[in-house]
Amino acid sequence: MTIKKTQIDAKKSAQIVSEARKQQELREQSYRGQALKMYAWICGRCAREFTHANLSELTVHHRNHNHDDNPPDGSNWELLCLYCHDNEHQKYEEMRFASAKSTASSSANADSHNPFANLKDLMKK
Repeated sequence: MTIKKTQIDAKKSAQIVSEARKQQELREQSYRGQALKMYAWICGRCAREFTHANLSELTVHHRNHNHDDNPPDGSNWELLCLYCHDNEHQKYEEMRFASAKSTASSSANADSHNPFANLKDLMKK
C-alpha cells in the first residue's frame, strides 16, 4: 500500500506565512498584544500563571470599564483569567444595579404625593 504525498505549493505556503505574520503584527498592536508584552502572564486576581498553551484564557480587563480608554502606558489594563474577568464584570453590574435601584427609590420617595397625609388632622376638625 502506497501513500501519495501531496506537495505544498511554495507560493501558497509563502502567502500563508506572510498573512500569519501580518495578523500577528496587528494583534501585537492591539491593546491585548500591548498588555501581554507589558505585563507578566499572571491573573491579577487569582495569580494563575499562563503559558503559550493556555494564553487564550488570559484576558485584558479595563479597570474603569471603558473599552475605548486604552492609554499606551497600560494604566487602565490588568490581565485577568476568564473566570476572574467574568466575576469582575458581574460585581460591576451588581453595583450598577444597586446604585440605580437606590437612586430610583430615593427619588420616588421624595417626589411621591400622599393624599391622606393630613387625614387624621382633617377628621379631628
